[in-house]
Amino acid sequence: MLAALSIRDIVLIDRLEIDFAPGMTVLTGETGAGKSILLDALALALGGRGDGALVRHGAAQGQVSAVFDVAREHPARQFLTDNAIDHDGELILRRVQTADGRTRAYVNDQPVSVALLRDVGARLVEIHGQHDDRALIDPAVHRQLIDAFGGLDGEAGEVSAAWRGWRAAESEVALLRRRIASARSEGDYLRAAVDELQRLAPQAGEETELAATRHRMMQIEKIATDLADAHETIAGHASPVPTLASLARRLERKRDQAGGLLDGVVEAVDQAIDALEEAEGLLDASIRASNFDPKELERTEERLFALRAAARKHDVPVEGLAGLRIRMEADLTALDSGEERLAALEAAAEQARHSFDIRAAALSARRRAAADALELRVAEELPALKLERAAFIVAIESDGEERSESGIDAVSFVVRTNPGTRPGPLMKVASGGELSRFLLAIKVALADRGSAPTLVFDEIDTGVGGAVAEAIGRRLARLAERVQVLSVTHAPQVAARAYSHLLIAKTLVGQVGQPSGEERVATGVTPLRGHERQEEIARMLAGSVITNEARAAAAQLIGGAA
Repeated sequence: MLAALSIRDIVLIDRLEIDFAPGMTVLTGETGAGKSILLDALALALGGRGDGALVRHGAAQGQVSAVFDVAREHPARQFLTDNAIDHDGELILRRVQTADGRTRAYVNDQPVSVALLRDVGARLVEIHGQHDDRALIDPAVHRQLIDAFGGLDGEAGEVSAAWRGWRAAESEVALLRRRIASARSEGDYLRAAVDELQRLAPQAGEETELAATRHRMMQIEKIATDLADAHETIAGHASPVPTLASLARRLERKRDQAGGLLDGVVEAVDQAIDALEEAEGLLDASIRASNFDPKELERTEERLFALRAAARKHDVPVEGLAGLRIRMEADLTALDSGEERLAALEAAAEQARHSFDIRAAALSARRRAAADALELRVAEELPALKLERAAFIVAIESDGEERSESGIDAVSFVVRTNPGTRPGPLMKVASGGELSRFLLAIKVALADRGSAPTLVFDEIDTGVGGAVAEAIGRRLARLAERVQVLSVTHAPQVAARAYSHLLIAKTLVGQVGQPSGEERVATGVTPLRGHERQEEIARMLAGSVITNEARAAAAQLIGGAA
């Protein structure tokens, strides 16, 4: 339900805080007091059309916040969950309207689009009036209302699931047909390409690994050449070791005759020989460690270049060759065994369509039964509303070839206001007063099924007499036993049945920032109880001059409604 409404700087409203109670609340006041301003402000908070003209003259922006107390399982909460909006506790819808026409929307202080705000608002409040058609003109809503009235939401969900299953099967059939057609036109190319890729057998990550191996081997190749050259210099045919060894032996034989002159030389030559022999051993070890195989490098390069050539040929990255091979193999499989697979998928799609048709036909029959019951229920309400010669008709057109997620039915509400006339849509056939009374009869018949938790009725009693106004008041009160009802009314018979009564009135206030003595008009709201409420209903009965007879009649109305 709507728990509170906060309005800042909207038209004639400076600052207004209104708390709402469950059940039925009426808003009364003289013509032009600002009742429509309140509804415009509420509509703005619910995602209605913004307009810079709504901002109070002299203010830069206006703001409206609507606070709702709804059950944990209410569809509005699931909608907010689906849109990643926190909704613990109360739901607060807020709209900021600037004087230059821009607006900002918030749900629980999280910025949202106006479209999303409107979707949330539609789940929380319905506003109905003589010229409001939002709840009546959309046939999709009519179908949903019939399903809700007949308790058919579960069956409608099964039909929806069957439709999605059938459409998914049809999509799979269409996809396979396209693949088979494509494979047929490219069969020879596919077979050659698959054969080539199967021989090549590309692996995931192979290009990176081969490139790294090639780089490492090329580096080793350069080092191996230098190692071989060094080994050849030290231990090959031109090695200085044999020459140094022969020289060392000659010097050693003459060492004793030299009187110590050759001692250092012999030791130095011996150390040189030892160093060269050690270098030869280290070079042998390094050569064995490098283990470079030129043929392996050649094989690596051939594999890498073959992969890259295939990638260029098929215009894919090397990493995509494996996936390309899988797709091409699947296309060939589809070509080779596609007809059998296609027949199986077509049979499955036909079975899914048959299953949908059975469920949709059963739902259609249940909808027709629910439509008959709703027509009878609405017909029971019409005489008291002075529509005894009128008829409410739920028109259902079923076409088994026009399948949709909601079934095979097109549902619309039509009325006939006089016997012998052609039924037509509510908005075209019914007058303003008739429309409002038809609407009330439908809402009473539907009760709380398929309804938002808060219903707003804007002067639906306009132009009706005492007996009809009394009937309207009784039905609004019945509705208020199940949902919250807010009614803007001029009928004392309606006001007398309210649980809460709010008086809308204009007052003169000082003009801030203007010279002393200048005043302006502002709209205010006053809760009425007891004697004040009786006086307001007496005013509604008598006009500007309230008589004792009017007070007595007001007391009688209130007492009779209690």
